[in-house]
Amino acid sequence: MNRVLTLPGWQNSGPDHWQSRWEVSHGYQRVEQHDWLRPLRGDWIARLEDVLLQQPEPVILVAHSLGCLLVAAWASHSSHTHLVKAALLVAPADAEREELRPVLARWSPIPLQPLPFKTRVVSSQNDPYCRVERAAQFASAWGADLIDGGNLGHINAESGLGDWPQGHTLLLKLMRQVDL
Repeated sequence: MNRVLTLPGWQNSGPDHWQSRWEVSHGYQRVEQHDWLRPLRGDWIARLEDVLLQQPEPVILVAHSLGCLLVAAWASHSSHTHLVKAALLVAPADAEREELRPVLARWSPIPLQPLPFKTRVVSSQNDPYCRVERAAQFASAWGADLIDGGNLGHINAESGLGDWPQGHTLLLKLMRQVDL
């Protein structure tokens, strides 16, 4: 089976986050960033590129929050996008929201061009970091299928999702679609 890489967002994903739980349950690999509290876009892109170049075969990316913007930013600069078969982008953060700009200023502008691999965006109706309309704009610009997750907040540990089996089902369906 091809490798699945998880891409947490700003401040990383703690032990109760579904990404962390999937890593333990399914053996997925986290792309560790050198600074989770002061995320610099260029540094995060370089780290993702380094990890992808070390993989023996193309991977599936499973990103959360700022990790979703990382995928879009990396794809807009990399000549190695063939190393990714598909991406599941969950609860993209809108780094251009006024309250997020002071911390995530270097993440603007958000790249809004089609991603060169099969992509699904999962959004929440009540995400405090991204209005559902903005998530729909991201999905459209990235050429992604949009999945309405309902009222799941930021789709993180605070959402009380545990292992988030519905999300893992979405990942497995995506993997089947790209013949994994």
